[in-house]
Amino acid sequence: MKILLACSAGMSTSLLVSKMEKVAEEKGLEAEIWAVAQDKVISELPKADVLLIGPQMRFLKKKFEAKAQELNVPVDIIDPVAYGRVNGEAVLDKAMELIEAK
Repeated sequence: MKILLACSAGMSTSLLVSKMEKVAEEKGLEAEIWAVAQDKVISELPKADVLLIGPQMRFLKKKFEAKAQELNVPVDIIDPVAYGRVNGEAVLDKAMELIEAK
């Protein structure tokens, strides 16, 4: 499972990535989770099974969805509450739900 997180500078989601990796490990899931800045999303998209966008970048969803549809990669906005609380489990669960639904 390959989960790509997009944030404005690629920094603010690094803590969330760490929390998600910890939860995945605890659940015995094999997951590659990484965060990139908005200008790197399109180039990283082919490597991902799902793209989750930081709530501060929701305005870019349509732009990313166009390319993601070509690659059959689901896209969603990270829940602002889960993002604010750095709730790795909630965000990981959402990513798995999107991957399973595709």
